[in-house]
Amino acid sequence: MTKSVFLIGPMGAGKSTIGRLLSQELRFEFHDSDKVIEQRCGADIPWIFEKEGEQGFREREEQVIDELTQLSGIVLATGGGAVMREQNRIHLGSRGTVVYLCTSVDQQLARTARDRNRPLLQTEDPEAVLRDLFATRDPLYRSVADIIIETDQRNPRWVVQELKKRLKG
Repeated sequence: MTKSVFLIGPMGAGKSTIGRLLSQELRFEFHDSDKVIEQRCGADIPWIFEKEGEQGFREREEQVIDELTQLSGIVLATGGGAVMREQNRIHLGSRGTVVYLCTSVDQQLARTARDRNRPLLQTEDPEAVLRDLFATRDPLYRSVADIIIETDQRNPRWVVQELKKRLKG
């Protein structure tokens, strides 16, 4: 069995939901890098983006990912943009099994439509933003992933069972 599992993928792919379920199945501790950042700052991510910009948020995220990926026996759900920094890709790829939860832009739109906690989508055309993000990030997700699993139209419990099989293999 693996020492830790790190979930990467775009917003709305199901990283937090699947991460929680997977951690229960594996009897691992669950961490969500975005939640850890919010707890440490005492502020939500939109506020951090507003006050410090994306750059400030990414610096906080890099520090948290460095710390969390050093823990053993955890499931970590990362933010969608975590792969944008090379240091994060190095830490994730070298310290555990990386799972890319792949999902379509249509599925992301359906899952994030009413979520005000996504600063990058507070725009006139969230679909265009998601398409641009996918074009930039998908190759990075794939470059660091040990396992790629499609989450579109799939029940989170099915995804977790499929992941358990692949992690053992």
